[in-house]
Amino acid sequence: MSILNVEHLTHGFGDRAIFNDVSFRLLKGEHVGLIGANGEGKSTFMNVITGTLQPDEGKIEWAKNVRAGYLDQHTVLTAGQTVRDVLSSAFDFLYDMEAQMNEICEKMGDATPEELEKYMEDLGTIQDLLDAHDFYVIDAKVEEVARALGLTDIGLDRDVTELSGGQRTKVLLGKLLLEKPDILLLDEPTNYLDAEHITWLTRYLQEYENAFILISHDIPFLNSVVNLIYHVEGQTLTRYVGDYEKFQEVYAMKKAQLEAAYNRQQKEIADLKDFVARNKARVSTRNMAMSRQKKLDKMDVIELAADKPKPEFHFQEARTPGRVIFETKDLVIGYDDPLSSPLNLVVERGNKIVLTGANGIGKTTLLKSLLGLIPPLSGSVEQGDYLEIGYFEQEMSGSGFKSCLEELWDEFPSMSQYEVRSALAKCGLTTKHIESKVKVLSGGEQAKVRLCKLINRPSNLLLLDEPTNHLDVDAKAELRRALEEYKGSILMVCHEPEFYEGLATAVWDCTKWTTRI
Repeated sequence: MSILNVEHLTHGFGDRAIFNDVSFRLLKGEHVGLIGANGEGKSTFMNVITGTLQPDEGKIEWAKNVRAGYLDQHTVLTAGQTVRDVLSSAFDFLYDMEAQMNEICEKMGDATPEELEKYMEDLGTIQDLLDAHDFYVIDAKVEEVARALGLTDIGLDRDVTELSGGQRTKVLLGKLLLEKPDILLLDEPTNYLDAEHITWLTRYLQEYENAFILISHDIPFLNSVVNLIYHVEGQTLTRYVGDYEKFQEVYAMKKAQLEAAYNRQQKEIADLKDFVARNKARVSTRNMAMSRQKKLDKMDVIELAADKPKPEFHFQEARTPGRVIFETKDLVIGYDDPLSSPLNLVVERGNKIVLTGANGIGKTTLLKSLLGLIPPLSGSVEQGDYLEIGYFEQEMSGSGFKSCLEELWDEFPSMSQYEVRSALAKCGLTTKHIESKVKVLSGGEQAKVRLCKLINRPSNLLLLDEPTNHLDVDAKAELRRALEEYKGSILMVCHEPEFYEGLATAVWDCTKWTTRI
């Protein structure tokens, strides 16, 4: 049974085309991975099918009574709401149904036999829906999902506006899973999630009976939960049966076949053109030359997709710092309440340290405390001599109304326009991206703009807060290579072992000192 039909979808932003005459069909029970490089249009596709964006052309048709649940990274949570309020709001539609059922019960006293029969039928339908969606065990379901995602450790009565990026993602994901929609639409759900909760989500999706569409650059996660891949590239959408590894095999084979066919055709075209040029002037061979020319004119010329610009990251290195980079003495971090026990940490020159542990236990707060952006509750931080620090924040600051060009130029006013454009292009951004406002770029493209600022300022210490979030496979691989090459020190928050294993000189488990667990 078809849940969603997309026919002849065409969409773009200004003169930048995203999709051209794309069709897509989702069947019941299909677990789809939507993949592609940053900026190819994966999140745009999600926004079009959910009705957030109206397509320029095409038809989007959902099956009747299908409920879709969308995990959107940019959802705003309202101040004053607790974690429990947001999770319980998943059942608002059931409370509406209960009110509808009570109304019907009141009408039944004065109903005719025919009306009574109709009311009884409606009551039966509503009752079945309430049972199917676990209406009578709502509190237990909220507790179960909250516990599985580590939200009980945060506190169900905590105001949602106090949460970190990772905690906010967990709350939205928890609400979505409680809604039990007929189709899940998940846009990078593992961003900000720690390893333990990625494992739980993997198991949940493996056992999920309904359909889902998942955008993710986390390859191990994708491989373990999807049975279909749709690849977004060059304004088209191509379907592949199997997981990501199977897609890579088939894609590489198709690419090789297309290149071979292209090379054969180019040789044939060159031979035909050569024959026409040599023989069109001779009376005896003019007819043969015209025949070859007709063949040339009718030929469907094979075109190879232009290679996407691959990012190149090379961190500029400042002078060598002192031996000790940071030293803390009985440092207690936090805002109003302590997030840690007293910490005595030492980071030495050349260390590449990764901070791991669940969301909300204070990893970002520790980075900001070391930088002096947040005052310690007690204790002290001593920074080493001659430090030149590069800081990559979890989320982009600012309104995003400037273009990429202006964003970088403001940071480096002495650069020429050519140098600014070259720097952004080296990070894998095209001319159209460079001239676009930052806010219309995808999460991965925004991350590349921030990395561009980082690599063009000399540093001897990098503080990186979840730098792999939103980055596509090529950009992640290049970032890892650049960090391996970097001679300075690194302190990085990361939840992807496959990214930092072999790169890190030490891994610090922050659950050992947090007060939140």
